[in-house]
Amino acid sequence: MIVSSFPPVIDTGSRILILGSMPGVASLRSQQYYGNARNYLWPIVYALFGEGRRPDTGYEERLRFAMDHGVALWDVIASCEREGSLDSDIKGAVPNDLPGLLAQYPNVEALVCNGTKSYSELKKHYGSHPEIMGRKLLRLPSTSPIPTKDYRGFDDRLAAWRVLLDI
Repeated sequence: MIVSSFPPVIDTGSRILILGSMPGVASLRSQQYYGNARNYLWPIVYALFGEGRRPDTGYEERLRFAMDHGVALWDVIASCEREGSLDSDIKGAVPNDLPGLLAQYPNVEALVCNGTKSYSELKKHYGSHPEIMGRKLLRLPSTSPIPTKDYRGFDDRLAAWRVLLDI
């Protein structure tokens, strides 16, 4: 099945662009970035910038909170073939025009790859592009709820994502 990503959520105040690979089934169904209720992205963003505040329940409020704190969202992949939600099942990835977006939003200081697949696709398609090279590039552990050898749950992922506070 061919799946497509969402438009970017970004404005002139954005300093950090969080890049996923491709939205999973729950996100595509709800038409929301990180729409899987078990994904750690929203709890991490609020833990970092919300001074103890819990994530808003409404999607538009979550987007506004991120934007108010200079955080933008997009995906490296515009479309691909994939059954299910696993990055390992992605085939035939077509990239989004990240250089074009970054040229429009020069205040973006850092590109934050949410997981290995977004990082590898970014490097594969745009690794030496000046719009990419001119910014800080971070590969952080995926906010997926699936445990890995190094990242078992929320707390260890949050610890890794704390580097955003230095941007």
